[in-house]
Amino acid sequence: MPVTVRSATPDDHDFVVETARRFAAFGPPPWRTAMEVVEGEVRCLDDYFDGRMPGCDLFIAEQGRERLGFAFVEPHVDYFTHVEHAHLGMIAVAEAAQGTGAAAALLEAAERWARERGYATLTLNVFAGNARARAFYEKSGFSVETVRYTKRLA
Repeated sequence: MPVTVRSATPDDHDFVVETARRFAAFGPPPWRTAMEVVEGEVRCLDDYFDGRMPGCDLFIAEQGRERLGFAFVEPHVDYFTHVEHAHLGMIAVAEAAQGTGAAAALLEAAERWARERGYATLTLNVFAGNARARAFYEKSGFSVETVRYTKRLA
């Protein structure tokens, strides 16, 4: 059965929030707690579902009636050029859906979303320790642009 992608509805909230909890397992640095990571992502998702994120979209990957994962896309402004571009703020698949092609379908939907809005660039962030995701993004044509360093002072 093929993987399909559709726009999220309010009925997808609980699935998306539960799936977003997986972000804590993929290499956050030691100064970021799992709770901090999940709370930040859930706060953003709640803002989207509550209508406080105009211009953004949330996609759901499915196989039949089974939800496999989600992707959240949003407009961003480039730091260097001040030109607006598309940003893949989140992409996650349920553990049982790994290897189904759901992530590739979601990434394709995000790229289509960006092109339909006239964006020439799609960016994303990934934890440095998430080797599997980094390999997937590089295989999908993404390149590392900057590397962010952080030093805890307190």
